[in-house]
Amino acid sequence: MGVGPRKKPGTPVQYLKGIGPRRATELAAAGVETLEEFLLVLPRRYENRETFQTIASLKPNDVTGVTGVVLSCGVRPTRRKGFRILEVAVEDETGQVRAAFMNQAFLKELFKPGQRLVLYGKVEQRRTGGIQFTNPEYELIEDASREEGAAIHMGRIVPIYEKLGSLTPKLHRQVVHQALKVVDDTFEDSLSAEIQERLGYPSRSRAIAETHFPQKAVALEELNEFRTLAQQRLVFEEFFFFQVGLALRRRELVSVKKDHSVMVNDRIRAAALEVLPFRLTGDQRLVLKEIVSDLTKPEPMRRLLQGDVGSGKTIVAILAALVAMENNLQVALMSPTELLAEQHFASLKQVLGRSRFGLSLLTGATPTKERQRLAEQLADGSLQLIVGTHALLQEDVGFQRLGLVIIDEQHRFGVAQRAALGAKGSTPDVLVMTATPIPRTLAMTVYGDLDVSNIRELPPGRKPIVTIARSDTGRADVYALIRSEIAKGRQAYVVCPLVDESEKVDLKAATEMSEELKSRIFPEKRIELVHGRIKSRERERLMHLFVTGGVDILVATTVIEVGVDVPNATVMVIEQAERFGLAQLHQLRGRVGRGVEQSHCALLHGQQISDSARARLKALEQSNDGFFIAEQDLSARGPGDFFGTRQSGMPLFRVGNVIRDYVLMERAKDCADEWLQCRDVSAENHAKMQERWERRFGLVGIG
Repeated sequence: MGVGPRKKPGTPVQYLKGIGPRRATELAAAGVETLEEFLLVLPRRYENRETFQTIASLKPNDVTGVTGVVLSCGVRPTRRKGFRILEVAVEDETGQVRAAFMNQAFLKELFKPGQRLVLYGKVEQRRTGGIQFTNPEYELIEDASREEGAAIHMGRIVPIYEKLGSLTPKLHRQVVHQALKVVDDTFEDSLSAEIQERLGYPSRSRAIAETHFPQKAVALEELNEFRTLAQQRLVFEEFFFFQVGLALRRRELVSVKKDHSVMVNDRIRAAALEVLPFRLTGDQRLVLKEIVSDLTKPEPMRRLLQGDVGSGKTIVAILAALVAMENNLQVALMSPTELLAEQHFASLKQVLGRSRFGLSLLTGATPTKERQRLAEQLADGSLQLIVGTHALLQEDVGFQRLGLVIIDEQHRFGVAQRAALGAKGSTPDVLVMTATPIPRTLAMTVYGDLDVSNIRELPPGRKPIVTIARSDTGRADVYALIRSEIAKGRQAYVVCPLVDESEKVDLKAATEMSEELKSRIFPEKRIELVHGRIKSRERERLMHLFVTGGVDILVATTVIEVGVDVPNATVMVIEQAERFGLAQLHQLRGRVGRGVEQSHCALLHGQQISDSARARLKALEQSNDGFFIAEQDLSARGPGDFFGTRQSGMPLFRVGNVIRDYVLMERAKDCADEWLQCRDVSAENHAKMQERWERRFGLVGIG
């Protein structure tokens, strides 16, 4: 029987048998609209259904299959109104087993006594005794010869997919099998024949087919670890195409020239030495050298500066700003929160306050008249440096000669926001900073068009923070630690979780914690509460009070995650630590350990916590290294959750996983660079590549 006319890969998915308009709408919501996109939803794992067990050998929790004959079939009502269970008794020569289908009474007509079938699923212990399969996959053996693609569900290695719309696992396999039969061989291919041959990869169509329905000779372990040639070919191709796009972007950036020049002479070096409050570490000196070299080049700087909490990124940024201003250029520094912007402004005033340059702060809290005055000063060039939040992106904020853009905690800004600030100058240099170090492989993807500098060395005299995780039963020991440190003249933080979903509840918890500490635990100590709902002026007053030693214990929500630098604070207590992510816990911990005294971080958690939460807390006990923490966080959460939303700039790979497949990412980058060196990409081809790149990865354009 023929399969009918072949369909193009771009054919709408609704024209596949079993999909239709309703399911097509569901799939579109998941980003699957064409036949090709459907085929690129690859199996998440595989099961070996080539051999079966006897019924007598079945044990609870086995995931396996049996063949047998239907003995009986009946529908049993339950106490739940309208909910019924279809029970099918099956036997082989060794024994009997039941299959229970929840609320699927409509299947009764399929299972006739004497009918031979295959069951596959998880074996469970029945409360009334004995064992059963619950909602197993099944195959009616007599129908197998007539059912299209029957051999795809049993008697082979079977693909298992993530839930996609309302597709059942069995229907998903059937539709994939059908799609492979009807699609023609016109898949757009990013791999040249040369690369394909050199790496020993199969064709794209063959790779797709064998990834969905592997050949029998392939080992199950290889499949589940995504190590077969067919799977790796698809991953490599996706990474290669992405890296070609990034390489074209880098090429275009290099072709753009700045409309200003920067020079560094003895006068500027003397000015930098004059304001420098301390000796730089080796890493700081090296990074500053890289940045200054970028500033003096004719092409705009595009550099990512990574450094752990307290590593001294800010002073490097200040010195870069000074170089720009000494060359008659304006500087904009954008932070994600008012608190952090205020902290940066305070640091800049401390270092550059006696310089000849005008500095100011612009946030959402800035009064209208002051905002208008600042806008005028930026436009006429009399204000050289502005620190701000998203308020810098307002239309009325313009610059006479913006030469350097510095973006702090860059992962909190979307791609478009970063681009919008850069667009306020014609060709400004751009320096983005993060205290959440990004593993190398991710830096190659999200920031593949940026040069990366790392500060791993902490300032001299800093001691590693001693971190302990304790359940609520160990609270008395933590309070004793706080009391001991305060007796030495030190200060402490107590942080309570505050998340969007339950802000009111959590705010109440922080308030109650503050009251309990004041009334019962530390009645003799000076305790204050800070949270996001306090007006910025009052929050600034309380923070200043804490900084100057007027507060012993600061109870706070995560509003203090970034931007507070109190060297005298030596204890950080984090309540309900299991509710926080690994990177966030590390950020909070970094609020202490800023001075020369030994600091401590106590992670208090509930009696019952998940294995993943326990692993997060253990990682923090083991290491203070933000780069190690970032690797652990990435491995635990995956790249999508690591960055949060799509606006962060993380590409949405359909096939590849940047953690699992980092070797292929590096190979793809090398091949992409090599491939482009041998080709002169025309403007037309570049435009086509850009269009496809934007459509495929959802990122800002290559250029």
